Amino acid sequence: MTVQELLSRVSSRELAEWMAFYQLEPWGTETEDWRAGLIASTVANANRDQKRRRRPYEPQDFMPRRDVRPKETEEQPVEDQIAIVEMWARILSAANQEGGR
Repeated sequence: MTVQELLSRVSSRELAEWMAFYQLEPWGTETEDWRAGLIASTVANANRDQKRRRRPYEPQDFMPRRDVRPKETEEQPVEDQIAIVEMWARILSAANQEGGR
């Protein structure tokens, strides 16, 4: 729905009421992520080895990070690709020679 469609269907008063309600009782993806993070942190803390991880897990530890952009990957040079294939050929050849003994 566009903003124009919204304004044609909802009065400014009703929109203001919805905005106020959202401030009191938020809904949507962020709230759902927080709830899922709370559950995940509870389960993780119940199974946490306190000697290996002293700090308890928090809901934020399990929430998706939308602000992080994936790193751009560099194209692998052809020479590196050839070297990898040759390495696997040597490994497979050695395995076949050992299997034939």
